[in-house]
Amino acid sequence: MDKHTFLAFDLGATSGRAVIGILTSNALETKEIHRFPNAIMELHGKHYWNVYSLYNELKKALAICAQQGIKPQSIGIDTWGVDFGYVAEDGSIVSLPRAYRDPYTKGAPEELFKTVPRNEVYSRTGIQIMDFNSLYQLLAAKREGCSALQNAKSILFMPDLLAYMLTGKMICEYTEASTSQMISPKTKQFDKELVEAAGIDSSILLPVVMPGTLAGELTDEIAAETGIGKIPVYAVAGHDTASAIAAVPASDKEFAFLSSGTWSLMGIECEEPIITEETSRLNLTNEGGIDGTTCFLNNITGMWLLEQCLKEWDREGKHYSYSDVVEMAERAKPFISFINPNDPLFSNPSSMSDAIAVYCRNTGQEIPESHQQTVRCIFESLALCYRDTLENIQRVSPHAVKCLHIIGGGSKNRLMNQLTANATGLTIIAGPAEATAIGNCMIQARAAGLAGDRWEMRRIIRDTVKTETFIPQDNELWSEAYSRYKEATSI
Repeated sequence: MDKHTFLAFDLGATSGRAVIGILTSNALETKEIHRFPNAIMELHGKHYWNVYSLYNELKKALAICAQQGIKPQSIGIDTWGVDFGYVAEDGSIVSLPRAYRDPYTKGAPEELFKTVPRNEVYSRTGIQIMDFNSLYQLLAAKREGCSALQNAKSILFMPDLLAYMLTGKMICEYTEASTSQMISPKTKQFDKELVEAAGIDSSILLPVVMPGTLAGELTDEIAAETGIGKIPVYAVAGHDTASAIAAVPASDKEFAFLSSGTWSLMGIECEEPIITEETSRLNLTNEGGIDGTTCFLNNITGMWLLEQCLKEWDREGKHYSYSDVVEMAERAKPFISFINPNDPLFSNPSSMSDAIAVYCRNTGQEIPESHQQTVRCIFESLALCYRDTLENIQRVSPHAVKCLHIIGGGSKNRLMNQLTANATGLTIIAGPAEATAIGNCMIQARAAGLAGDRWEMRRIIRDTVKTETFIPQDNELWSEAYSRYKEATSI
């Protein structure tokens, strides 16, 4: 039996991992071989990603492969969107990449809108206006006289930057670049006129390549240091959301997806972007997907809310496991208070639980009095936010939505899955939890000629992974709760 082995590096905002994918007889098996922390690093009031630490962790994973006798056929890297590093003329990486939660971009969109109207920026890119989009990061960097920008020959988005560190070759992959608010969804290349209007030299932008493009091979030094030898590195869907959506085990186009993790990405897959006055008003975004598709979605602050509370409570000496958190939410009285997960108050507060209390106080609601009530508030608010988002998406969708696929780590939260089914009124199909790594591996497999279009990839995944179905319950109770949620989030 032929075995084809692929190595997926899947990096998120709080952790990264190396996952081996083994494709045999149209079935895919995955195994995590290395996991490591990732975190925003604050230095002198600025927020960065420690890309050198990440680079060392990738090399550790390569060494583990060599020690275990694993010889991947290829390597792929996916990360979160929008962030990038600067590379100088001589190939040196100039400074650490700034993190999207750095407040230096505050006011940058409004500054650009003085030159290019907001509706034109949206119509040219199809990307929702968010302070941390790459376009505004560049504008903010220029505004503060950033020496890294001044000395940059090129910028590389995070997956491409890590691939460059491994191979010495520079590329710019489409799905990751599409998050920047600098790509034309029609040409799938950079809108250099828009970039120049922002006062940025567009020569720092590389030509865009599609998922499945060869990025390069491991350098001789890394091949020798890790003992793994020369391995090709491919540009997969570098944006983790696009890799995750590639792994949705759907059999037809009539589905919505919810990629659930630190962020919740909710949307549909379309053949063409949807860019209208209404989608602009609703702040819906058109990001790049595989096969030239559009991931039409909304970015929702997801389990970041809970993660920050857990860190805060841990510092106070209260340690909760994931199962503890679910049990806490199950025991708490339902429908006490609601928050808007996307309110700027929750972007990066010093105390998330205090921020939730402030929001409830400001909207005239009961303030959560215990950790149980806070967790329940987060879970219910997210579920109702998903309903609100889905209604907006369905209003402009070119096709019907008959079910909701929940993928990513959040798909393992059975309580949250049921609450989401109740809130949205849709049947939920949960899994795979490892969607991003699976999509990463399958795009590598397709580059190797082992799979056809995305539907064949999804058939292989559907035949391989286990999913769980959740049916909506308590429709009247949730409809009443939704009315209260809308009232609380419109104040």
